[in-house]
Amino acid sequence: MLTKKICILGLGYIGLPTAAMFATNGHQIIGVDINEEVVHELNEARILIKEPYLDKLVEAAVISGKLKASMQPEKADVFIIAVPTPIKPDKTADMRYVIEATKTIVPYLQEENIVILESTSPIGTVRDIMAPILAESGLVIGEQLLLAHSPERVLPGRILIELVENNRIIGGINYKSAVAVRDLYKSFVKGRIFLTDATTAEMCKLMENTYRDVNIALANELASICEEIGINAWEVIQLCNKHPRVNILNPGPGVGGHCIAVDPWFIVEKYPKEAKMIALARQINDAKPNYVAQKVDKILAPIKGKKKICILGAAYKANIDDVRESPIIELIKLLKTRNYDLSIVDPYIDKSSYETEDILSAAKQSDLILLGVNHEEFSKIEFKQVSKIMRHRIILDTRGFFDAEKMAELGFKYYLLGNGIYREA
Repeated sequence: MLTKKICILGLGYIGLPTAAMFATNGHQIIGVDINEEVVHELNEARILIKEPYLDKLVEAAVISGKLKASMQPEKADVFIIAVPTPIKPDKTADMRYVIEATKTIVPYLQEENIVILESTSPIGTVRDIMAPILAESGLVIGEQLLLAHSPERVLPGRILIELVENNRIIGGINYKSAVAVRDLYKSFVKGRIFLTDATTAEMCKLMENTYRDVNIALANELASICEEIGINAWEVIQLCNKHPRVNILNPGPGVGGHCIAVDPWFIVEKYPKEAKMIALARQINDAKPNYVAQKVDKILAPIKGKKKICILGAAYKANIDDVRESPIIELIKLLKTRNYDLSIVDPYIDKSSYETEDILSAAKQSDLILLGVNHEEFSKIEFKQVSKIMRHRIILDTRGFFDAEKMAELGFKYYLLGNGIYREA
């Protein structure tokens, strides 16, 4: 394997693990980020994000001299763009980071360089946005300058494992580009690598997350229907999934993260007339925090005066610190507008960011415990002790996480999102 000098723009949840993986497999990496703190910490062999084993891998890569960080690119053999592609309030893609990153590398490009977009992006980004900008270098795209899209397909909490083991799609601006990028990723990818064109690769990444989103919307709609009927959606799902060709997902308080909650909108933005089901699924899932807030209003309506809610979890999913597009953050905003007194417990999130508390402080004199995220830590809560310091013993579980019978035994009135029947002492 020929080692390369690789310049990676964006040192977030994808760029940093990718940089560390390439560095520990022999390549020389320069990581670029506009956040001065990220750059400083990385050069001190420290990281600001939480991901299992990533700190050790980065430390080893920095100490070996294979990985360093800068706020400016350098000349390199390969440029990888892994910057954010957030969604705007109007549900359209904010492409300024991709555009700026692409423009930034133009002065450093040389013949035989490779440029790779890893950021999840709307259909046509490589062909219609990046290629014209890169052509300003004077290099012929696809011949003198190779260009491809290689979307990440990893799960937070398992990023390092899945970077290596998962199958990967390489979408080149032409076949020559795809082959060159495949050969580069072979240095650490053990999964199969499939070659296609850039636009197809973009659509594949968007549809992988759209598939999940549509199926979650189905589960969330089922949960609402079952509450109206007065039956338990979780039991319905369990029994339906006994069928060999049925796999209904679990409902919840909404969909978060930078992928599933965002990517379907990229398709809707480009093809609004055709993407009817995709748009509806997004609307259903985006509406869940408001649905939960209304349920809270109904549960707490009999209680007079100022009401306190203890919220367990603010991240977008269990056992991670990522709050991007978190439905619980949206729920918190909605509950604040209703003048509830809120306390938040999340062992994964920096306390200074969301004023998180320990469970006993947060639950003291509370009227409701709302389980928003099923962190494993919450399975260790001593609810017998917690019940003694609450003003009213009420639980709303949005994830099917707690044992209903146990909660009833401890004197809690237990509500489960999607269950039309609640348990109480």
